[in-house]
Amino acid sequence: MKNVNYSLLELATLCKNKTAADAIVRATNGAQHIDQLGYTRIWLAEHHNMEHIASSATSVLIGHIAGKTKNIRVGSGGIMLPNHAPLVIAEQFGTLESMYPGRIDLGTGKSTGDRSNYGNGVKKKQSQYGILFQR
Repeated sequence: MKNVNYSLLELATLCKNKTAADAIVRATNGAQHIDQLGYTRIWLAEHHNMEHIASSATSVLIGHIAGKTKNIRVGSGGIMLPNHAPLVIAEQFGTLESMYPGRIDLGTGKSTGDRSNYGNGVKKKQSQYGILFQR
């Protein structure tokens, strides 16, 4: 029988009467537990403007969890590039990979949700191909 690789998708959800800090501690403890069980990877989801999810700063949370685990791969599932400067994301994940070699995964997406309130500080223009970010 083949070995099966297991992964987990983590949202860092807030429980009733708990804080974002509590959710991050719980997510970290869960990552440590599945690391000990031999899971291959934990994916951290990026969600914004959701009061019960504490994973909006995905790369920060990835760095924290990678620093508290030993073997498991830690990745984004995924970073929605229209919400970020792609160069910054590349630099963040390159730095994470330097700190935790062979353990960092970058998953990206384009987001299908309403982004009308995102990226207000980023110069952009609409084209036939979507939103183009400018310097």
